Amino acid sequence: MKSSLIILSFFALGLLLGVFRMLPQQWVDSSITFYVLCLLMFSVGLSLGHDKDSVRKFRSLSPRLLLLPAMTVLGTFLGVTAVSVLIKGRTFSELLAVSSGFGYYSLSSVLITQYKGVELGAIALLANIIREVITLLFAPWMVRFFGPLAPVSAGGATTMDTTFPVIIRNSGKEFSILSIYHGFITDLSVPFLVTFFCSL
Repeated sequence: MKSSLIILSFFALGLLLGVFRMLPQQWVDSSITFYVLCLLMFSVGLSLGHDKDSVRKFRSLSPRLLLLPAMTVLGTFLGVTAVSVLIKGRTFSELLAVSSGFGYYSLSSVLITQYKGVELGAIALLANIIREVITLLFAPWMVRFFGPLAPVSAGGATTMDTTFPVIIRNSGKEFSILSIYHGFITDLSVPFLVTFFCSL
């Protein structure tokens, strides 16, 4: 929760600096976002490669549970399809691109900004932060009404980092490896799916 508020605060700060033109125009027009994106991808790869114990434990997962990331992606897209009739002014592919962030706001919002502009990038940032915050706040109710897999699926790409402690506390320690696996797979899908839908 704290990390989400920090990210949201930086977004608000950047928004204010942009509105009041307090940064040099060269910064805004440069390819700095590309280098930030490269740094983010490097950091993700470094953290995944460093935790070799988790990679070994992936093999112990039930074959049925291995499908959970695919079900998360499918459920997210079905949800977007259901609400797309209520959203005007955006194409269906743009809505799918925003939802393909799966809570990974830092990467998806940068990609969408590069492909579709700042406005849709800001929407993606807020939508994915809201997904994470909902998981953090409502995980106990999700487990109570929908079962222990619900917060894992709701957390999307965040289940191996920011929402991981909440999932373990509410779903149980036996779901730790599943949570890491789920976050790992959905993390990997984000750049491919976002880029694909942005290019349509």
